[in-house]
Parts: sequence; C-alpha cells; structure tokens
Amino acid sequence: MKIGKRLLATALFFATASSALAADQWVVYEGQQGPGKGKHIVLVSGDEEYRSEEALPQLGKILAVHHGFRCTVLFAIDPKTGYINPNVLDNIPGLENLKAADLMIIFTRFRALPDEQMQHIDAYLKSGRPVIGIRTATHAFRFPPSSKWAHYSNGYNGPLKEWRDGFGRLVLGEKWISHHGKHRHESTRGIIAADARKMPITRGIKDGDIWGPTDVYGVRLPLPGDSKTIVLGQVVARKGKYDPNDPLFGMRPDDGPPVPGKKNDPMMPIAWIKSYQLPGGKQGKAFTSTIGASTDLLAAGTRRLFVNAVYSLTGLADKIPDTGTKVDLVGEFKPTSYQTHRNDYWLKRQLKVDDFRWPK
Repeated sequence: MKIGKRLLATALFFATASSALAADQWVVYEGQQGPGKGKHIVLVSGDEEYRSEEALPQLGKILAVHHGFRCTVLFAIDPKTGYINPNVLDNIPGLENLKAADLMIIFTRFRALPDEQMQHIDAYLKSGRPVIGIRTATHAFRFPPSSKWAHYSNGYNGPLKEWRDGFGRLVLGEKWISHHGKHRHESTRGIIAADARKMPITRGIKDGDIWGPTDVYGVRLPLPGDSKTIVLGQVVARKGKYDPNDPLFGMRPDDGPPVPGKKNDPMMPIAWIKSYQLPGGKQGKAFTSTIGASTDLLAAGTRRLFVNAVYSLTGLADKIPDTGTKVDLVGEFKPTSYQTHRNDYWLKRQLKVDDFRWPK
C-alpha cells in the first residue's frame, strides 16, 4: 500500500510539473471587470514579418484589463531553445486551449503545424465559433501537397473544391493577393464604409482614426458570399523621408494626401465581416482585417476596431458605448519595425514568453 501511494504521488508530481512546463509556453491575462467577464479568447501569433508576437499580447492585455475577457496568447516557439522564434513554422504550443474558447484571434503566416496542433484549429472551426483574422492570416497556412492539411494552404487548388484557395478564402474571405500600396513607402488610412457607419463595430471610430505604416493589401472584388465591408483602406503618400531605422519608416498619420489614380479608385476593403462554414461543420462568423501589425496598434482607432470586433463577435455588440470601447495601452508598448529576421537575430534576442507576462 505504501509503495502504491508513493508511485501515485510520484506520478502526480510529474504530471503537475509537465503541465506547468507546458503552460510556460503561453501567457494568460485573467479578465478583470467588464462585459467580457467569463468569456475566453485565444490569440494565436506566428508570423515572420509584422510582429504578431508583440501585437497580440498588447491586444490581449487591453481586452483583459479594460473589458474583462480572459485572454490566452500563443507563440511560435523554437523547441530547441524555448525562445519565441517566428521563423519556426511548425510549432505553436497551447492550441488545445481552443477547446474552451469563445473566440479565436489568429495572426499567423505560412504555418505548417503538426497534426496534434492543427486538429485543435480544425475542430474549433468546425464548431462554428467566431474567428478574427489579422493581416497575414489571409495566408495563415502552407502545407506540402501530401499533407492531410493541404487544403488549408494559401492558394489551395486540389480536389476539395469547397476549399479552393484555402483557409484564407473559405473562412476569412481572401487569400494572399498583393501589396496594393507600396511596401514601406505608402501607409494605410482607414475610411469607414458608407453603409457601416451606423454599425456597432464602428462606434467611436472616425475616418482617419485607423492608421498604420503597413501598406494596403490587394483583394479581389467583390468579396465572396455575404461579406460586408466595414473599413476601406486609403493608400497615403509619404510626406517625410524614408527612415529604415524608424519603426514607422518615416511615415506618420498626418502624411500627405491620398495617392491619386487607380490605387484609391476603388479603395480596397481592409476590414470586413462574413459568414463561414467548413464542410461538415457549423456556420460561424469571421471578421478579417488586413491592417494590424504591432506598429499599426499605436493608433487608438486601429485598436478600437479590434476591440469593437471582439464585442460584435462574442454577442456583446449592444455593450459597445456610443463613444467606442476603451483602448488605452496596458503597460509598456514599444513595437519594433515590421520586417523579417534571420534565425541568428532571434537567437541573440532571446525573446521569452515570460517577457510578455503581466503584471510583471
């Protein structure tokens, strides 16, 4: 009997230690007071360029501290070092948290996740629960043709006709098409679509409040299905000089007039909402924004767009104040410039999950 108890205690110890070790690979911001109390959001980062590993922790803190949502933020982790490394395309620990999620926010690019991780995303989507896709989420996945998940790939053109163009098109409404604005030289100014000005999702947002140094993405018009455009992206000419050492690359919200010609005629949608349904799954709602890099979140209007969208997709649209949701930054937020880095950069930086815990 004593041996049995000892074995049981040992097993419990190692199970607890294993669970604690796993939890060290993501962060949880516990919801404080607000309409979101009792709801759980899982924010999935993992892109090489637009600093989703900076953007989603800040968005998660805003949603938890100001609005009461419990927010779990996941990262691309190098299993060899334990450091955050967006260049690691096949490891995002913690996706099992989607089992109890009320909303998934995904900001990944060209991921090829293993079965044991990908199955959690697939199950979530088949359940018809809501999704917010940010920037590179239109091309969130890229699997080899032999993979069981190949149909999720950007531009998929295989035998599963319902999945043509992959996750981006089926769920979010578009795959990767193009840089419509000039990369690092023409910024994005948000203009509220005429028939979206009275929607709860745009409360407290005026033309120009949404801004970011990331360029407008190209999309195919009209967007598919019941897609409804919320925000249009005005391509804006730079006023200052290009500065590669500036996180905004020398661009500012008060830069020059819109670029003349076809780039703004018509303007591309940069935020829209639509229904989605995976084959064999339930119908759900998706909100997509092609603006949303960490530097884009310096604009309060960009942050408010996402917080309002969270309210709208979690059944809380009637709780959005006429002046819009509170979006004050939580803690220090100094986003780095959007760009890709070699692996030696991430090895030297040694960015850890603990660096994003709050409060410290």
